[in-house]
Amino acid sequence: MRDFYSILGVKRDAGADEIKAAWRTKAKSTHPDQNRDDPNAHNRFAEMGRAYEVLKDPAKRSRYDQQRSKVEALEREQTIMQQRNAAREAAEKAKQAKANAERIMAELAQAEAEKAKAEAAAAAKADAAKAAKQEKAAKAQAQKPEPADAETSTKTSSEGVSGQAGKAQASATGTANGKAEGPEETVSRIFGDSPEAAAAAEQLKRDQEDADINDGIPLRGSSSPLLAPIELFSSLVRRLRRTPPPPPPEKAPDVFAEAVVAISDLLEQKAVPVTLTDGREVRVPLSGATEGHVVKLKGQGLKFQGLLRGDLAVTIRILRHDRFVVDGYDIKTVLPITLENAVLGCETEVEGPEGVVKVTVPPWSNSDQVIRIEALGLPDGDGGRGALVVELRVMLWEKPDEKVTDLMRLMREGLYI
Repeated sequence: MRDFYSILGVKRDAGADEIKAAWRTKAKSTHPDQNRDDPNAHNRFAEMGRAYEVLKDPAKRSRYDQQRSKVEALEREQTIMQQRNAAREAAEKAKQAKANAERIMAELAQAEAEKAKAEAAAAAKADAAKAAKQEKAAKAQAQKPEPADAETSTKTSSEGVSGQAGKAQASATGTANGKAEGPEETVSRIFGDSPEAAAAAEQLKRDQEDADINDGIPLRGSSSPLLAPIELFSSLVRRLRRTPPPPPPEKAPDVFAEAVVAISDLLEQKAVPVTLTDGREVRVPLSGATEGHVVKLKGQGLKFQGLLRGDLAVTIRILRHDRFVVDGYDIKTVLPITLENAVLGCETEVEGPEGVVKVTVPPWSNSDQVIRIEALGLPDGDGGRGALVVELRVMLWEKPDEKVTDLMRLMREGLYI
């Protein structure tokens, strides 16, 4: 849906005079006769004409604003649904990562149990072998009492026992763990093969190599190859806990409505009732409001489960008046004056929205000349008020006057004898 306001280069709360002036300026610069080398000039000029045709008519402009508000609300709703789908996918990925982490922790716990069992078996076997060797050495020493040979035999026996214990421990360690995993393999098993997982593994590996300070405690090498994945996973969990908290829930789309008010309502600054499509009646404050202004009421919009309640945006529309026209915060009216009062000036009165106002017409005043009377317009919400703008309109008498006619003929044709 094309934005007629941007085509004319005006704001959405622009007045009728501003829209008309913008259209005249744009029409002069984009007219096909001024842009004969541009093949799209005719289309642009026609589109600008359609925009002005809609915005200059209050009824057409109101219907256009309503349609555009519905389109924007639909677009916002689609965006919210896309965000909710993305959040749902992220939650599924987090759930899968948690399941993978729990599985890895279970595997690590089982490996630790097997390692402890293997170490206990190796230690028992080493103790039995050591006792057997000591018994054998004692018997040999009893048969051969030479000190030198006994010392050599005992040393040989000790070396044999140490070698067998070392081999048993190495065998148990290899059986329980196999090949130790690096940071890349462990993070990949938990979070999958994604660029984020690879970056996390690389960062953790760099932290281990550089021995950075983590939570105030220097990173230390694992005492066992089996403990390395556990320490890596713990470091990763600590890192993930530092992530910022999740964003607050999304807000539901805003509801758009219009409030048709009288000039007297704006002068009194009283709230007016507006009935919404769901049957609710809401009172809209008019402080500082004028034609085209949008009043936002927090938490008065749509309500959906899992979303914050939206807002209510009410556009102010002013009822047409027989004598007054609102332009921003100014109130315009027309004052008819006779020809002699226009030439000589006079003191007269004009009816304003709040009563009769005295006006001084300066001598030699023309039609369409304006007289501004400050602080008699609409309140602007900051303690000030607009002006009452009186537009002079020179009017002739209802019946022709011969003296005035002769005077005008004399001024136009001169005196003939």
